[in-house]
Amino acid sequence: MRMNRTLPLLLLSGAYLVHAADKNADAERLGRAAEVFQEIMGAPDKGIPQELLDKSACIVVVPGLKKGAFVFGAKFGRGFFSCRSKRGPGWSAPGAIRVEGGSFGLQIGGSETDVIMLVMNQRGAERLLSSRFTLGGDASVAAGPVGRTATAETDAYMTAEILTWSRARGLFAGLSLSGATLRQDLDTNKTLYGRTLQNKEIMRGGVAAPDSAKGFLGALNRYSSRKG
Repeated sequence: MRMNRTLPLLLLSGAYLVHAADKNADAERLGRAAEVFQEIMGAPDKGIPQELLDKSACIVVVPGLKKGAFVFGAKFGRGFFSCRSKRGPGWSAPGAIRVEGGSFGLQIGGSETDVIMLVMNQRGAERLLSSRFTLGGDASVAAGPVGRTATAETDAYMTAEILTWSRARGLFAGLSLSGATLRQDLDTNKTLYGRTLQNKEIMRGGVAAPDSAKGFLGALNRYSSRKG
């Protein structure tokens, strides 16, 4: 009888420990996303042009996107994004995404790559809030220019829905990530918010950001000066 009573308690304890471990891992990844964004924006004359950042509708940060995660040549990463708040200045609570596949080009190298994407218009934001879409297929994408004062007045930058950059081995460069698939990460949303939430529910507003998102949202507010 004692064994029958103990077994459910052990199962519940095991489930709790697994959930706690997942929550810590997701919170750490969110903290790393904040660090990546701050490091890139803090690099003198080598970051994302301020003009583009201030015009963006949403920002995506994927820290440590991995190459060869599943099969040879595969790429996989988990990250977060936030969009301009519709309830005032600042940014929405973050939503979680997964990135799979995509073409990197020869300039990247390394086994892990930090990726940043700027979503430049409402159409791109709507793509981002869908359950799944492909860069270069469902949404137009272009490699972003590097340098705080780099010109953004080219056809590619003016018409692309999403601009992308990468950093690996200290090298920060634009890349197209054409062919990459982005999908919402419901598991991470659940561990961060304590309940299952789709990204579009989070972006509508009314969902309080978790404590672990303070660093990420603080970094976005610090470097993006446009209000509302």
